[in-house]
This record gives sequence, structure tokens and C-alpha cells, in this order.
Amino acid sequence: MKNLVRIANASGYWGDDPEALYRQVAGGAVDYVTLDYLAEITMVILRRQRDRDPQRGYAYDFIDHLRRALPLVAERGVTVIANAGGINPGACADAVAELCAEVGVDLPIGVVAGDDLMPRLAELEEQGAGLDHLDGERTYDEVRGHVVAANAYIGAKPVVEALRGGARIIVTGRTTDAALILAPLVHEFGWAWEDWDRIAAGTVAGHILECGAQATGGNYTDWQRIPSMLDVGYPIVEASADGSFVVTKHPGTGGLVSRRTVTEQLLYEIGDPRAYLTPDVSVDFTALELAEDGADRVRVSGARGRPAPSALKVSMVYRHGYRAVGTVLVSGPNAVAKSERLAEMVWHRLGDDFEDWRTDLVGHRACWGGAGPDENEPNEIVLRIGVVDPDRAKVERFSKLLLGFALQGPPGLGMLGGRPAVQPAYGFWPATIDREYVTAEVELRNGDARQRIEVPTTLAGAGTGSSPDAVEGAAAKEDDEPHTARTSRVRLSTIAYARSGDKGAHANIGLGARSESAFEFLREALTANRVRNFYQELVDGEVVRYELAKLLAFNFVLHDALGGGGTLSLRVDHQGKTLAQGLLTMELDVPEDVLASVGA
Repeated sequence: MKNLVRIANASGYWGDDPEALYRQVAGGAVDYVTLDYLAEITMVILRRQRDRDPQRGYAYDFIDHLRRALPLVAERGVTVIANAGGINPGACADAVAELCAEVGVDLPIGVVAGDDLMPRLAELEEQGAGLDHLDGERTYDEVRGHVVAANAYIGAKPVVEALRGGARIIVTGRTTDAALILAPLVHEFGWAWEDWDRIAAGTVAGHILECGAQATGGNYTDWQRIPSMLDVGYPIVEASADGSFVVTKHPGTGGLVSRRTVTEQLLYEIGDPRAYLTPDVSVDFTALELAEDGADRVRVSGARGRPAPSALKVSMVYRHGYRAVGTVLVSGPNAVAKSERLAEMVWHRLGDDFEDWRTDLVGHRACWGGAGPDENEPNEIVLRIGVVDPDRAKVERFSKLLLGFALQGPPGLGMLGGRPAVQPAYGFWPATIDREYVTAEVELRNGDARQRIEVPTTLAGAGTGSSPDAVEGAAAKEDDEPHTARTSRVRLSTIAYARSGDKGAHANIGLGARSESAFEFLREALTANRVRNFYQELVDGEVVRYELAKLLAFNFVLHDALGGGGTLSLRVDHQGKTLAQGLLTMELDVPEDVLASVGA
């Protein structure tokens, strides 16, 4: 058994840096490199690709990413694990095998499947598998017959089985992102699946790595303080058998690894930090401890886990009518007034008889609504107008009509992109399914030899853990910071840093305080109600605040804040990526001793 395992990540989404895999293998010693390509919208794209071509349905960029790195992967004994298989991991493995033959490399390949429920959907419906919406209010009947993609999130067990079979390149379907990193740790250290704390530690390591350069300075609040952002290094975890690990990057690369860059990533796209649910474990992020361990090195310890949930999450996408979005360039002077006049003309002609319709002035309060400062009027604006409706004819009328205002409206207009394309609209439907309905499948390919292994997703102890108590003060009423004699009015960014993301129709903003004094002040001043009031034009549901005292951090979950989420929303920022930047513009009256504690 090894004492130390080095796992690198080289992709956080389909479209990530095509050179990252080679740089991770060539830049220094690593044992594994993982690549994450999948998101809810990606599964829809892959399904449509496979419908057109049975040999597609996987993230084919992976093959190009692997091409240059493959000889070094073989030479240095590196194992590559990627969820690039999408909804067709077998075809992805075929492409990998062809590339190996082309390059002259012979490496065993592992294929992990069984997550794709679409071929079995009718059978599962007859068996009463459930699949009601996770919100507890909507039933599966609402989308029955309209589902185009259904994938269960599979954990690390089948990936471990592929590693035990000797696979050196493993392609999977819809595993959890963290499973790609947890699996080699379980394999190398021999962790038991019921060793919840160590399984939790491996999952935390996976959560930090899974989004690529977001752990090494990408999307970092204090980006201007990073010495260099040229050739940003991607993250590496150096893990020990006790579950502790160090987050780092290759020497000489750009970017930064610090307590704050790691904290931002830990808070990214999570819900209740006391119960981060995966197929392998329920993780308590509030127990984590971070410490600087040298230049570009952060040690993470203290992970705590409870038994995994009894059911697996299912990501489903369903047809939801049609959509079209058009854009018009509007130049100054009076760009805002011109944009509003043109929008008035369009909606007067069309009416508002659409399921959803939206106008945004990109460049003027488009991302945050009425939140944030009212800056000076821009010199130019992109007017963005969109509609969604079940009736394709209505959407087509919008598409044809918009271009017709080019010569009718205010001066200084320019059409961008021509006539808006009418496209299918898709909604996201998160659900759960009992583990007994899902069996993972592992295929080991070594030359002409084939071995198939079934791996049940059942897990001893799953569903036996207790749930955290309800969050006290989640809807606290204090909407004003405590009165003090000596304060200064500053933006929240002076005493905090933040990152935001999406979970379906919900958004989260993870916010870290810059000092203990700032954390204690924000505990009282930055309530859930205050955040909801700040984003009142965007948030249709409640805002819940969670505390992570050891990290001096909070997580705000904004329910129904994204207009239906990434596959359906008409909003400019349909994934909530800019919301943290908006919140950091909030002005607060901050005590001078708190400001002094952050060096302000």
C-alpha cells in the first residue's frame, strides 16, 4: 500500500483547456489524472448527438486532449479517469482504443456504464420506481412521456472495480464528479466503504479537484492579488492513508493555491454543508480544517462522514416547448432609453402571451436585477430579448418579427446574429431512485480480451445516518447590521470573498470572511433575509443561510433564483455564476475594529 497518492485534475467541464492534461502529466510526478466533462445541459447535448449518430453521445474532446499526453501517460505509469463517456461510454472507449493503436500504445481500458436509465425508463415506470421531483411538490406525471435524458449518479464503487482489474484509462458515464477522485484513494489505501470519515475525506478531495483551475486561482475573488495568471496550473491532491491531503499545483505554473482559493471551491455549488450527499457518503463540510502548508500548498483535514443516502439522485431532462433569444446592439447616447423604447415596440406588437418572456439590457443591470450599485450609463448595450412557449408557431412569430424592427426603432442599432433561432427548450427534473433499481456495469478491455462485471449500487449502512437538525435562524429577521458608535460604510468585498453557482433552479453563494472579527460581524449583519431583499427581483423562493465556523464562512442557498435553471432559463446569468460578484457590492456599515482586522 502506498503512503502517498498524487491525483491531478485536468478538466472541469466540456470545453476546458485542451492542453491541461498534457501539462499535468508532463509537469511533475502524478499517479492519476482525472477529467470531468459532464453537466445537466451536457447530457442533453450528448443525447441529441447520439440520436443523430449512434457512435456519438460522448465528450469527443477527450480524445484530442488525450492524444498528445498518451505516450507520457504510458511511459510514466499514470492512470487516466474521465467521465467523458457521457451516454455512450462504450463508443468513447472504442475511440480511445483507436487512438492507442494510432499512437502505438497498449493500455488496458475500463468502461463504467449502467447510469443511463433512458433505455429502461418505461420498465422503471411500470415498476413504480418513483421519480417525483426532489422539491416534494411535483409528481413524475408532469413530465411523463417528455423525458429525453435520465441518468442516475453512480458512485466510486465501479471505478474501483475497474482499477482492480488493471485498467489504465477509465471512461465512465454519469458518475458523481468526486467519485473520479475518491475511487483511486479507496483502491490505493484499501479504505472500507463503511469507513465514512475516510470516504468523506476522499469526496472532499474530489470536490476540490473536480472544477479544475477554480481551486488554483480561477474565478477567484481576489484575482488581482495573484502574482501571475499566465499558464494557470491545475490542481493536484497529495493524499495520505489517514484521509488528510494537501492541495497544490505544479511548480512554476501560474495561479495560486491558498486557504481562500480552496475555501471558495469547497463552498461552490453545495447545499447544506452539514450533509453534502453523494452515492458514497454524506459529508459534513463544517468539520473541515484548512491550513497553509508552504507556498501554493494547503493542508485539508478533519473530514467527517455519515452513511450515504438510501437512494441515488437521478438527473432527468425533459422537453419543455420551444425558445428563441435575439440580440440587438444599441449604441449611445441614451443607450438605456433606446433599448427600453425598442423593447416596448417589440412587446407591444407581440403581446406577453408567452409562457415566459424576458428583456435584458446586457451591460446595464442584466445579471443582478436591481441589486448592486447603479453605475453610470454605458456607451453601448446589447438588448437581449427571449421567449419560451409550448407553441412553436408563437416562438417562430417572435423570431421573424424581431429583425423587422431594425429600421423602425431608435438610431444607432445593429442586429447581432441575424434572426433568432427557434430551438427546443428543456427543463431539468432532479429525482431519486432506490439503489436496487440501478446496477453499474464494468467492462475491462485488454487487447482482444473482454471481461464484464456487474457492480450493485447497494451499500451497507446506506440510509441509516441521521439527518442534520433544521437550520436555526435561517430566516432571521435582523435586516440591519448592529449599531456601533464608530463605523465606515464599505462594500462587502472589503471584509469577505465569495463564489456562486447553480443547482438546477436554485443558486448558492459561498462567502468567506477575511478575519474572525469579520465572521462574527457578518454572523449578525448578513442574514438570510438581507440577502433575499438584496436579490428580491431574482429570488422567487426562500434564502437559507448555513454557517461553516471553522472555515469562517457561510453558504447561502437561494431557492428558485435562476428562472428554471441552465436548461430552461431565459436569464443572461442562467447558472448564477455572477451572483457572488453582485453580493460583494452590497454596502454595510462596518465597525472600525472589524475593518482593522482585515487591514482596511
